[in-house]
Amino acid sequence: MKKIYFGTNLKMYKNIQQTVDYLKTLVTETVKLDRKEYELFVIPSYTALSSAAESISQKQVILGAQNMAWEEEGQFTGEISPKMLEEIGIKLVMIGHSERRHIFHETDDEENKKVICGIKNEFVVLLCIGETDKDKMDGVSNEVLRSQLIRGLKGVKKEDARKIWIAYEPVWAIGVNGKPATEEYANSKHKVIRECLLEIFGKEGEDVPILYGGSVNPQNANSLIIQPYIDGLFVGRSAWNAKKFAQLIFSSIDKLEDFHSVNDESR
Repeated sequence: MKKIYFGTNLKMYKNIQQTVDYLKTLVTETVKLDRKEYELFVIPSYTALSSAAESISQKQVILGAQNMAWEEEGQFTGEISPKMLEEIGIKLVMIGHSERRHIFHETDDEENKKVICGIKNEFVVLLCIGETDKDKMDGVSNEVLRSQLIRGLKGVKKEDARKIWIAYEPVWAIGVNGKPATEEYANSKHKVIRECLLEIFGKEGEDVPILYGGSVNPQNANSLIIQPYIDGLFVGRSAWNAKKFAQLIFSSIDKLEDFHSVNDESR
């Protein structure tokens, strides 16, 4: 069975001590999780990253940054460079979150420069993509996703596909007022993404994990995780309580293992 991913972005909600406490609890609650089969990651705020990295082993929970500059150094007041992240032991960076795109107006070209910089500095890059409600209503969701992928991954070599993760987060499905996508809709968009990755990278595109994020919760996680084109779940507020996040993870794993067991028996 392919590796399955579970992660969360803490956004701007937890301070340093809250983040450390959260991570320690999450490690304790997931101690039985086989890290060879399941990857667990958390993306805290910048100010908490250093303390977070000192508080746990990233063999248990990989830590990521919420954003990164596209230059290693220079006159970029307020930005965080890859060298700064590397210094505190961070090797995962999220690029192109919908809030960066739609609140801070980052473009596909800017996301691409960050992706290239991340790969150059040996980071794993989690590229977030997703269509708006208007895109969906206009029937251009597939075109938007393909465009964000093609532009965001421009210049990435096939041999570097192993450093890329993709998070599909439909803009209309995230946030306080988000409406979760159905598992059928999410899976269909993941299929579009996979096909585009194969066009970009060839067979290497088959191994790029594609995670679904968009109001994932205990009620829909189990039906999402068994979809054939979904490689993991990028969970929002339902993951911000460590014990509840662990419960969601193990429930999803149980469902996935049962699903595979039934399918294997029917062959």
